[in-house]
Amino acid sequence: MNAIRVSTRKRRRKRLHRLTVLVLLVAVAATVSFWPGSRGDGLPALEASYPPPSTPSPAAMPKVVVEAAPEEPDHIIAYTIAPGDTLGAIFDRFDLGHAVMYKILRADEPLALETLRPGNRLTFTLDPQTRLLEEMELFIHAGNRVIYRNIDGSGFDFEELILPGEWEQEVLSGEINGSFYISAKRAGLSEGETAQVSTLLGERLNFAREIRAGDRFQIIRMQQFVNGEPTGQTRIEGVRILRGNRVHSAFLADDGNYYDHNGESLLRAFQRYPTARQFRVSSAFNPARRHPITGRVSPHNGVDFAMPIGTPVLSIGDGVVTRVQNHPYAGKYIEIQHGANYVTRYLHLDRFLVKRGQTVSRGQRIALSGNTGRSTGPHLHFELHVRGRPVNPLRADIPLAASIPKEQRDSFTKRVAEYVALMEAPDQRLAMGRSSQSDSARSLH
Repeated sequence: MNAIRVSTRKRRRKRLHRLTVLVLLVAVAATVSFWPGSRGDGLPALEASYPPPSTPSPAAMPKVVVEAAPEEPDHIIAYTIAPGDTLGAIFDRFDLGHAVMYKILRADEPLALETLRPGNRLTFTLDPQTRLLEEMELFIHAGNRVIYRNIDGSGFDFEELILPGEWEQEVLSGEINGSFYISAKRAGLSEGETAQVSTLLGERLNFAREIRAGDRFQIIRMQQFVNGEPTGQTRIEGVRILRGNRVHSAFLADDGNYYDHNGESLLRAFQRYPTARQFRVSSAFNPARRHPITGRVSPHNGVDFAMPIGTPVLSIGDGVVTRVQNHPYAGKYIEIQHGANYVTRYLHLDRFLVKRGQTVSRGQRIALSGNTGRSTGPHLHFELHVRGRPVNPLRADIPLAASIPKEQRDSFTKRVAEYVALMEAPDQRLAMGRSSQSDSARSLH
């Protein structure tokens, strides 16, 4: 009997032990299910602390440090010009003052600020203490910048930086299907380049009536790069349009002018002087002229002719009027584009006789001379720019005859042969290599 009682007590103790353990397990499970970070299914979110073996632990993972872009110093303001911007509005936006703006305009002999193009950049550098403008840079493209610097608070001077860069040559060709414009754009020419080709050959070929489907074109183009970055500047060096057995051509010669394959000029000759008779030169072309106060180089990019107010001013060649404006320091002035490579400017005028967009011919009256703007007396300031660079208009090698000069004919004939060989190469669209500005561009001074 005693043995039976002992066995019964043992079984009771075992059952009580199991019950106690079960209660404890239920209590623990209930507590864990409400513990912060649990999964909500009664099991703790252990993967937050113990990732599976295939996932590296956070301590083993490489740390990624994200560095914030360095902020521009608060005394340097960079601004990209947007459509509709004016210089006055930009100066107002950054509270730079119109008095300072007019000092810069007075120094703007290149007239670079007259036409602000979207995408160009202006950088203003202020004195960190006084917050006065010390320097302004106009970034036109990688190969062309103009810097205006404060001269001891008395005014500004300018420095124009033109980098030669490298020029890459390539041949673009195609078959005309539809209009020449559409076909040329399809081959990779820009709208401006297509218009240039049409202008070059426009007097010898009616593109609207004479071009037929199946006609072909071949064009040699140069593109400028500065430190590997394209500047957007291009130059057409050779053109051929093949219409059955007829070939219409244009090739760039050493003098910066275009001739056909026989050496006949495609551009009517220029006249040397912008007036019917010659007047005294009161200030010569001098790219190395120094400022009388600062001693810095302050170029005089044109020629000044002393003449009475009201003297007729003539266009020196055929072209299109691109600017007719009144500048606070250049006065009333006119700019004319002659083909692809030549631009002339006529400053300090008294009266305009032409309008913007008008086509003019060599020797045509475009204005009357005057004494407007910053001028010390009645005179005409005359400029000639070739491929974007100011040159001496009284000495520059410009076309004054109807055919290529005899001394250039041999080199021109050789160049035409080289260009034609490139045009007819099997793979015409491949770049033909790069050359420096000194190799590819001819000196025009």
